[in-house]
Amino acid sequence: MTGSDRRKGIVDQIRSSAAPVPGKVLAAAYDVSRQVIVQDIALIRAAGHDIISTNRGYIINEPAAVSRVFKVKHTDEQVEEELTEIIDLGGIVRNVMINHRVYGHMEAEINITSRRKVTEFMEDIRKGKSSPLKNITSDYHYHKVEADSEETLDLIENMLRDKGFLVEDRG
Repeated sequence: MTGSDRRKGIVDQIRSSAAPVPGKVLAAAYDVSRQVIVQDIALIRAAGHDIISTNRGYIINEPAAVSRVFKVKHTDEQVEEELTEIIDLGGIVRNVMINHRVYGHMEAEINITSRRKVTEFMEDIRKGKSSPLKNITSDYHYHKVEADSEETLDLIENMLRDKGFLVEDRG
C-alpha cells in the first residue's frame, strides 16, 4: 500500500467513525508506527482536510453531510424557539423559503449555526422595518436544515412535530 492510499484510508476511516479514532488504532490497521500516522495526519491536514486531534483520537471537521426541507407554520413569537430548538439538536438552518401564490418561490439564506446567530437574527428582525418572510404566506414556510446524520434530522423532525410547527401534507 502506498502512502497516499494509506492516507486516503485514514481519512475514510476517521470520516466514517462515530467516535474519535486513536492513532494507535490507525497504526495497527495500516501496520505502521504511531509516528508514521502523526506524519500522515500532518500531510492530510496540508492537503486541506480539517483533522482535529482530541485526547481520545482523531476526528474530521467537515460540513454537514445531509439535509432535509421542513414545511412549518408558527407565530412570530415562536420563531426564536423554532430556530433555537433546531440548533440545539445539531441542525443548521440554511434558509427560509415560501411559495407565494402571486410572487412564486422566494428564498433567503439565513445560515443559522449557533444560538449567537439566532440572537443576531432575532435582533435584526426586531430592529428592522421588515417582518419574517413567512408573514406573507399566513405563517407557512420551509427551512432547509443540514445535519451530520439522518438520525439528527429525524430528531429535529420529531421536535417540530411535537411542538406543532411541522406541517404534514396528507396526500
